[in-house]
Amino acid sequence: MLRLTSYTRSVAARRAPFAGVLRGMASATSIPEKQKAIIFYENGGELKYEDIPVPKPKSNELLINVKYSGVCHTDLHAWKGDWPLPTKLPLVGGHEGAGVVVAMGENVKGWKIGDLAGIKWLNGSCMACEYCEKSAESNCPHADLSGYTHDGSFQQYATADAVQAARIPKGTDLAEVSPILCAGVTVYKALKTANLKAGDWVAISGAAGGLGSLAVQYAKAMGYRVLGIDGGEEKGKLAKKLGAEKFVDYTKHKDLVEAVQEATNGGPHGVINVSVSEGAMTASTQYVRPTGTVVLVGLPAGAVIKSEVFSHVIKSINIRGSYVGNRADTREAVDFFARGLVKSPIHVVGLSELPRVYDLMEKGKILGRYVVDTSK
Repeated sequence: MLRLTSYTRSVAARRAPFAGVLRGMASATSIPEKQKAIIFYENGGELKYEDIPVPKPKSNELLINVKYSGVCHTDLHAWKGDWPLPTKLPLVGGHEGAGVVVAMGENVKGWKIGDLAGIKWLNGSCMACEYCEKSAESNCPHADLSGYTHDGSFQQYATADAVQAARIPKGTDLAEVSPILCAGVTVYKALKTANLKAGDWVAISGAAGGLGSLAVQYAKAMGYRVLGIDGGEEKGKLAKKLGAEKFVDYTKHKDLVEAVQEATNGGPHGVINVSVSEGAMTASTQYVRPTGTVVLVGLPAGAVIKSEVFSHVIKSINIRGSYVGNRADTREAVDFFARGLVKSPIHVVGLSELPRVYDLMEKGKILGRYVVDTSK
């Protein structure tokens, strides 16, 4: 099991605190009035670890006792408020929450107390517009977003729309699966968007980060040849350990385009840009193979990608955006994890340590994914 931390509790120990819940012992009387959470009252303001009320599920919602939550770069943007999207304030962030259903609204169907459930970025959508009809719920103009417009998973109890909540198989390690609920689903969908076939080269730009470390594994499991791109020897070792056939350290090459094309015998057929570097995204339009596809995933605030028109046309390249995934993508991404084809390289820390995680994230010092334990 890939684990980049000294946090060594066994899977059995992690399940022990909610073993009673899994046996169906949860009831309204066992749900507390107050809970621990990380909350902020203004963008960029103090991240407060404090007691807040436990939310009450609406008629269409689950109440999930969140055990673990992954920490995504999006959470950092939500706190800073530097995206051109309004956030609710005050706000509890987080959208990679894995836990146990402890209550539900009267209109919920297909769930029962004790089921394992996941909180995703897309908390809910209208299910009636043209985008929802085409299974593009994330593009719904009325989408409700966990940890952005809806209080998310950096709390011990959170609500989630029962239709969009992720179903997690019984017996799953909740710490390990939590990053799959956003990072995993997002990169899996991006790889599908690249429209590759088995044996094609795919470059993962930002291969050792939270999304990249999963993208490398999904790409390998899907039969692609993987080139990892990132900076530093330690990141190269991780990318190769996870399944990258080759690795290009951008800090050691004056001409990144030449290095990537040489490593892939003419350029990758697809590029998954999960880094938040505007320069890296622009470079990918240059080194991608003719007729290849550049997929944009990372969302640096205010960034612009540039593609020289003459080359773009002559090479017949495609540039596509890929934004999280739908319910089917989620089910498929979780299934890859459940079958052991994808592992989450995680660091587990207490929820109270979230401000430190954000600091490391801003400094680019994170390998893999940080996961917070809501009990600490």
